[in-house]
Amino acid sequence: MTVPTTEASSMIADVLAHRYAFVPERLVQLPIGQGTINYRATCADRDVFVKHYPPDADIAREADAITLSALAGLGGVPVAGLLRNRDDQPIDTSTAYAVSVWEWMPGTVVTAQPTHEQSRNAGSALGRIHTIFASLPASTGPSPQAQAWLAVDPADLTATVDRLTAIIDTRIAAGTADTFDLDAAATLAERRDCIGEIPQLVAELPELTTQVLHGDYSPVNLLFDGAELTAVIDFRPPDPFFTAYEIGRMAFYPNVVATTTDWLSTARALLKGYLQANPTVAADDIRASAQVALLQLLTSLYGVKQHYLKPGLFQDAVDEFWLLRHRTARVLLDHKADTAALLHDLTAHR
Repeated sequence: MTVPTTEASSMIADVLAHRYAFVPERLVQLPIGQGTINYRATCADRDVFVKHYPPDADIAREADAITLSALAGLGGVPVAGLLRNRDDQPIDTSTAYAVSVWEWMPGTVVTAQPTHEQSRNAGSALGRIHTIFASLPASTGPSPQAQAWLAVDPADLTATVDRLTAIIDTRIAAGTADTFDLDAAATLAERRDCIGEIPQLVAELPELTTQVLHGDYSPVNLLFDGAELTAVIDFRPPDPFFTAYEIGRMAFYPNVVATTTDWLSTARALLKGYLQANPTVAADDIRASAQVALLQLLTSLYGVKQHYLKPGLFQDAVDEFWLLRHRTARVLLDHKADTAALLHDLTAHR
């Protein structure tokens, strides 16, 4: 992702003025997002959220994601309202700076220590989203993403770990290694030792449901005002994937698991909210959610891989997230029996 320039900000401001009739008094880049560059535009009578898509974005699929957001809103999920351009288009592509513009929603992101009520509300919204999207035609189609995920190659993953480790070793030998290099070396060594467990963890999975999901349902895309969930944002294009993935990702989110002692009770609150909103979810999807979350962590090098091969925007935050994700994988491995007991308890009568 290219870092925005003054020219880019000026061009986006022109798009807002001429294509949306919003004249921004201030246009401030927000420290969020890896796939898009995001801004808060302060205009005379309102603030709006502006999402700037990179040149290689698939605009048609991004428009499909906007449709999903609107569909969720019709189903009672709090979402941001899209503001269309003067030609009634969801994404403005009249210049090289493609943008979508949204209502500015109140609320704050809660990542590390959600209350049980916040967790229940987050789970309830996810349950509603899954219920609504399950009936979409795309939900019954094949899931190449799921097939690829199940076919992860431990040897290939090991080779990538070794490649990253070699880069770090070179820095250490040259005396240029920093604190993150040393932390990364230690976590990559631990990750390499865990890779051998992946085939058995995959083999233990039951048959899992795939359907259209939110696509990036995580605390960073939820806004709260106290306990109230005010908005679910940043829906992704409709690619069917495991329901258990999105459930597990939220119930066992790294910022919570790695930094708190009551992460199991937080997971229970979220899952209760989810089950109340989506009572028809398959029991196996709930019971497998922690293992799917664990596998996603073990098979992903997100963060450390970007650091050494292709740094992105706000890489420092991504570096920190790698360390949290790695710690969470270790916790989930060490507490497999505890998570299994929780999930079986919640589905005992299903």
